[in-house]
Amino acid sequence: MPRIHLIEGPVGAGKSTYAAALARQTGGVHIALDEWFATLFSPDRPAGDFVPWYIDRKARLLDLIWRHAGRVLASGTDAILELGLIQRQGRAEFCERMQAEGHAFTVHVLDAPLEVRRERVRRRNAEKGPTFSMVVPDHVFDMASALWEAPDEFECGEYDVTFVPDTANR
Repeated sequence: MPRIHLIEGPVGAGKSTYAAALARQTGGVHIALDEWFATLFSPDRPAGDFVPWYIDRKARLLDLIWRHAGRVLASGTDAILELGLIQRQGRAEFCERMQAEGHAFTVHVLDAPLEVRRERVRRRNAEKGPTFSMVVPDHVFDMASALWEAPDEFECGEYDVTFVPDTANR
């Protein structure tokens, strides 16, 4: 039975690197929200307060990715989803959706110390290597890092949650 691998963690935790390796290992399809978002919407990003603009587009993109993941799963292939669900409520809603449709899934949680993550993001911004999709300025990094909510006991008890050691995503 194909499986959904939901890859989550704060910015700079190594999610894209881990998801790409998991896709190679499982033969699955890696679907990264940031990559799709940057391609579809970044050219239109407003200069000022972009948060409401981002939230609206992210919601629509999550629905599109969900439909695409369904087609991937129907082909008998694992879907490796990197969706930026940094808060518990958003993850819970997505997990409930997966459960309601009867999909097998694992939530893979990655994290690293703040300064390690900050340095990774700065390096990714400068190098624009294989995991680069958009520049993440320091103020956006700080905002996103402050919003990160690690899975709590309820989330870990309700869903199949795996904590990935930082050494696995370098």
